Amino acid sequence: MGFSRRTLSILSLIAAIFAFENRASAQSVDAGNQRADVARTQTQTAPTVNEEGGSIPSTPNDADLGEQEILKRAQAYQAFTAAASIPIYWTSNVLLSRANEQGDWIEAPAAGLYYQPRITNNLYGLVDVRDQQFYYNRFDNLDFGDFAVDVGFNLVIPDLDNLILRAQYTYDRLTEKDSFDAFFQNHAIILNGELPVRIGRAQQLAFGASATISMRSIPETPRRNDYEGYIGYTLVLTRALTVNAAGRLVVRDYYHQNSRVDFNEIGAVTATYNFNRFISATALGTVAANQSNQSIFDYKVANVGGAFSLAVKF
Repeated sequence: MGFSRRTLSILSLIAAIFAFENRASAQSVDAGNQRADVARTQTQTAPTVNEEGGSIPSTPNDADLGEQEILKRAQAYQAFTAAASIPIYWTSNVLLSRANEQGDWIEAPAAGLYYQPRITNNLYGLVDVRDQQFYYNRFDNLDFGDFAVDVGFNLVIPDLDNLILRAQYTYDRLTEKDSFDAFFQNHAIILNGELPVRIGRAQQLAFGASATISMRSIPETPRRNDYEGYIGYTLVLTRALTVNAAGRLVVRDYYHQNSRVDFNEIGAVTATYNFNRFISATALGTVAANQSNQSIFDYKVANVGGAFSLAVKF
């Protein structure tokens, strides 16, 4: 398998033109995939569960990172969550370019339905369907959608300090603006381990590592595996206000780009105010730097903005 290349045919000139078109198309898809990575990092807030019905951070960027591990509520476990949010933020490097950086505002409405059944006291399933659209202010030709389906399991091991293990299949489909036409599709397996460490009642650390293994993508050229380590910190200031900070180091190993390997560093800070158990507002900011063994892919970017979210458990 691999992204198709034209071979020499009747005229070498025609073959050269076809080869150029293939490379341009591959680079365009790869750039779109990288923009989607940064955009998702900025807005990702997927809910997760633990054995007592609270939240477990699935990534260091979750808006509720560890919050309900610290302040647990005595309530019946509810397996379904319907969620919607409207993030709006400014990015400093909309094209993720090495030079001539240009900024823009992005609006990224999202909605998802999550089902997390309790299988045993410590084992939970996960099935979710989610969709998010990204609309740029000045660079509206970059608008795209992100549709995803996840199926997996979460295991909490109390005897190992509540170590959390996750295994998940993810289908991710990047689409053209306001359509379901895909310009990139990826099937991946995600393996994750995370150790929460409480510091009193109002603080928590989380240490984690994960691997995202791509099994197949269309087209193949942007296909890669991600290997990540992260640390997260949560401070509960009041029952309504929580502050989170996280740092991530990611190694991205590409299958079909001449042994390309990227090293990605990401820092994130969020402050979330819960008006009630349904509605919240979040101020968020991220910075990221990408260093590649192919320097054309180096970039730095900063994002800052906010989001209003609605989540209903049932």
